[in-house]
Amino acid sequence: MTDPSTLLAAYDQQARTWFPDWVAVERDGPLLRVSELDDNDFITYSSLGGLTGADLDALIARQRRGRQVEWKTHGHDRPADLGKRLRAAGFEPQERETVVVAPVALVAGALPALPEGVRLREVTARADLDRAVQDRPWLAGTLARELAEDPTGLTVVVAEAGDAVVSSGWVRFQHGTRFATLWGGTTAPEWRRRGIYRALVTYRARLAHARGFTLAQVDALDTSRPILEKMGFVAVTTTTPYVYTP
Repeated sequence: MTDPSTLLAAYDQQARTWFPDWVAVERDGPLLRVSELDDNDFITYSSLGGLTGADLDALIARQRRGRQVEWKTHGHDRPADLGKRLRAAGFEPQERETVVVAPVALVAGALPALPEGVRLREVTARADLDRAVQDRPWLAGTLARELAEDPTGLTVVVAEAGDAVVSSGWVRFQHGTRFATLWGGTTAPEWRRRGIYRALVTYRARLAHARGFTLAQVDALDTSRPILEKMGFVAVTTTTPYVYTP
């Protein structure tokens, strides 16, 4: 199944509004707002339900509270002027990414080769998590908490050359859906273009396949999208976070 419209429908219906059972989710109309994943709140939804004009502006205004909040928009969201209304309310757009989806079995069947001396290892210890996200140190605490709350919901994988972590990525298993979502993947500059990212993607897809998940999804930067598309991922929409900082 690689038809973009079919994959997008599955993504809208399952992946966009899924959260683990242990987080607190507040509903405001069509919005779901989560405040227990890290220090910032996060807003998502599958559809705005036709809200426009003053009603939509009022909904947006209610999200401006005492904590930073990220509103995750998508390129196919309606109304078309949602981004303009968010900016008018003080939300700042961040880097746009492309949402890509693939059948897990297709990605898991790849045979990437790691460079000599590089190995993949699953990690759970806080010291390893700190090493895995050296470029974004705040993430280590979030990943540690997720692993403590639900060890079956997340797997973190590092690519190591000797004692150095040269890349890392993690996979979230969205229990009750068909989706496993892939995150991370930043590779040290001197190790790029050597197959490490592809190997990390395949490794995590195999974990998902072994657990019965059938679809993999990534919010892809322009640097990783071509690699993912060669592996069988299909672009279904774009996503742009809008961040409000009190």
